[in-house]
Amino acid sequence: MEFTIIKSQNLKTNNWLGGTTTQLFIFPQNSDYQKRNFIFRLSTATVEIEKSDFTSLPEISRKLMILDGKIIIKHENQYTKQLNKFDIDEFEGDWKTSSTGMCTDFNLMTFGNIKSKLNSKIIEKDQSFNYQTEKKWNWLFIYVYKGKISIEINNKTNILNNADFIAIKEPISANIKIKAIEKSELVFTEIENLLYEK
Repeated sequence: MEFTIIKSQNLKTNNWLGGTTTQLFIFPQNSDYQKRNFIFRLSTATVEIEKSDFTSLPEISRKLMILDGKIIIKHENQYTKQLNKFDIDEFEGDWKTSSTGMCTDFNLMTFGNIKSKLNSKIIEKDQSFNYQTEKKWNWLFIYVYKGKISIEINNKTNILNNADFIAIKEPISANIKIKAIEKSELVFTEIENLLYEK
């Protein structure tokens, strides 16, 4: 087990036609989103225009979670649905997708048949819990969307502030305890064992 903490001030935010986007993590770490040579990528984005079209990403599967606001997402010839705070939509990157409404969202992109899981949790101030990962997951990522937490991993404590991010490799061997210093909103991402690299 090993982990890396990425502080919010070290994350790079770029503009896109409808708002901003911040890359949290990409694997392999020398891959490039623009070249589409990654196995998985995590990011957040703001949607600041009422109507937006999604970039076509063949061979990429996507999970989208709403962090704030709400949108109606439309996948042409598939389905349309409304997404509210913490709702998740799963879809293929080559679908023709558009959305109506403004929001902040969390994005997980995976290549090929990589398995993943995305969930959220609100923790009240001074509340704590132990996070346990199933054996099939070999990566655990925790994003502090709002708030401030202490995270104890194998008896070593670290503080994560608003918009900080932690990447934990092989978390099954770790004892992870999370406590909210302030009321916090967290996003958890788990990725399956990677048997190959692109």
